[in-house]
Amino acid sequence: MNFVSQTLTVAGKDIRSEIRTKESLNAAISFAIVILVIFSFAVDPSAEQIKEMSGGLLWIVFAFAGALILNRSFARELGNDCLDALICSPVPSAALFTGKAAANFVLLMVVEAVSLPIFGVLYNMQWMRDPATLAAVCMLATWGITIIGTVFSALTVNLRLRELMLPVLIYPMMIPALMAAMRLTTVLISEGTIPADDIIWLRLLVGFDIIFTALSVMLIDTVLIG
Repeated sequence: MNFVSQTLTVAGKDIRSEIRTKESLNAAISFAIVILVIFSFAVDPSAEQIKEMSGGLLWIVFAFAGALILNRSFARELGNDCLDALICSPVPSAALFTGKAAANFVLLMVVEAVSLPIFGVLYNMQWMRDPATLAAVCMLATWGITIIGTVFSALTVNLRLRELMLPVLIYPMMIPALMAAMRLTTVLISEGTIPADDIIWLRLLVGFDIIFTALSVMLIDTVLIG
């Protein structure tokens, strides 16, 4: 099997496992919806200020809900020494990592796809002004969150307090991607297009994804095997 086939095999395994149990996906979607509903009571949906904080609100929800999915990425393999078997298998560590990252990416995008319409209804937001650009921003930012979260999920998988340590480690690393995603999402929702002055944020997202994907793939052997 080539690298792409191995990656897709690992990703398919994780997605099928999550579809069967739904333990992470249900928790993440429920968490996102609850936070959106709670915030809707705390702010006036008709206020103009809500447009200025729309991107921040959305990505705070996505980041915290995403941690519930990312935390289970390698933890689900601990039973019956499945993680050791995967590491010892002929699948390269890079393919194992990218497969799990791809599965997490798909699951996070599902959470976002469910949350966005609810956000639009609760806060009276026209988030469909430029859906293609918004989808591109969401995909770039979600991949950045996913790649950081997956590598630290592998790093903390054997810790007893991994549910606590994972968010503590990943959120500071995500700050550049989250800042860019918040700004771009805010202008897309409020103005419907990305101004020329804000293109730098889009470039930051692309650069963040490329750099951290390359670093993660290069270092995953050290993280998994030591």
